[in-house]
Amino acid sequence: MDQNGSILNIQNIEVRYHEVILALKGVSVSVPRGNVVALLGANGAGKSTTLKAVSGLLATEDGKVTDGSIDYEGRRIHNSQAADIAKQGIIQVIEGRKVFEHLSVEDNLKVGAHLRKTGSVKDGLDLVYRYFPRLYDKRGETAGFVSGGEQQMLVVGRALMTEPKLLLLDEPSMGLAPMLIQEIFSIIHKLNEEEKISILLVEQNAKLALTVSSYAYILENGRIVMDDYSDRLWENEDIKDFYLGLSEKGGKSFRNIKHYKRKKRWLT
Repeated sequence: MDQNGSILNIQNIEVRYHEVILALKGVSVSVPRGNVVALLGANGAGKSTTLKAVSGLLATEDGKVTDGSIDYEGRRIHNSQAADIAKQGIIQVIEGRKVFEHLSVEDNLKVGAHLRKTGSVKDGLDLVYRYFPRLYDKRGETAGFVSGGEQQMLVVGRALMTEPKLLLLDEPSMGLAPMLIQEIFSIIHKLNEEEKISILLVEQNAKLALTVSSYAYILENGRIVMDDYSDRLWENEDIKDFYLGLSEKGGKSFRNIKHYKRKKRWLT
């Protein structure tokens, strides 16, 4: 992808945990300003590690970028503290719907307001409630007792309160009912279209991810094995076979050696 005009450029990064375990091997990803870019791949492929490398959260797991670079708005950030990265407008929504369970929904949202640089807390709440009217209805309830879908809306809304320039979304569909997934992804699409927030999306639901993103990268065993515009990947037979289950030939396993013989580029 052309890196001109990109808000985020990850260049050939290597990530190690505990100074020994090599998790990412020469990963390069570019996020154009105002676009949604997806990271696809199986569990353990390195998707969440890539997000944590950007947000500075690797340090909490004894991880470190040991080679390559991460540039945000033209500034090198991969050796920065997570708090400093967040202040620059990069906000990660961690998988698992991490809410402050004993606080109200609205108080959870207000936690994100400490990073706001413009406007009032009320301005932020009005914006969140406009996109997530369910949260307005639940604003006085204890966050630990609202539904899983509402908790997912809450963590995205809390991130929105910070006035993010770049959102890092980690598995927003995980564990949710299909109707809620569609609703949340519709809102994510609107946030990008209407608020011009750049988004780097990690998602195992490849069909949804390719629907909302303009470009996508596929990770396997810590490496980028394929990348292209999302509409092209949608039509790619490999993606249909292994991620979407839509191929006329039927679903396959990654272990299918015929696939590797047919598509050597997958391993390059």
